Amino acid sequence: MNLRGLYAITDTPLLAGGKLLPYAEAALIGGARLLQYRDKSGDAMRRLDEAQALAELCQRHGATLIINDDLELAARLGVGLHLGQSDGSLAAARACLGAEVVIGGTCHAQLELAERAVAEGASYIAFGRFFNSNTKPGAPAATVELLDQARARFAQPIVAIGGVTLENAPCLIARGASMVAVIHALFATDSATEVEDRARAFAALFD
Repeated sequence: MNLRGLYAITDTPLLAGGKLLPYAEAALIGGARLLQYRDKSGDAMRRLDEAQALAELCQRHGATLIINDDLELAARLGVGLHLGQSDGSLAAARACLGAEVVIGGTCHAQLELAERAVAEGASYIAFGRFFNSNTKPGAPAATVELLDQARARFAQPIVAIGGVTLENAPCLIARGASMVAVIHALFATDSATEVEDRARAFAALFD
């Protein structure tokens, strides 16, 4: 599987009011390769319904769905998983989901965390935040030099996250980011058409 390009991440408050599915599909039409369903609420029934709908969209558009921080849901749907540092064992998730499923790990700004994630079977390693982020304002700050070091040390695809925009994404890609993970710069808009246009612009950066 080619893990390169735009990695779209949903945000429940941002995509409230019926935006989730049309905006997610617009991102996929625009070229997002991975779509992460990120919902921190406790509404298990809604999460299942939304994740199932997103899985169908990803299948239709040849993209990969990743579930944030919910191994049970990922296993139920047979889709990918992303784990933060406090979200459980990556090795256990790999054992549960099998060898083929995409599993990513949050590594903040630490190569040691990336080494552990790789040893436990991560498909990709995610570093960030690189810039000021609406979603995680207090997250540790990563530098572009970290990308140089990670690229030299790891064969796994590298995801850059945190305040990524069309303006700053090129420097991350140039320094070794295989994918850029984007929330607000993709979805904070009033129309699905604009989401699609933004997704195309991000995807074009990888051509």
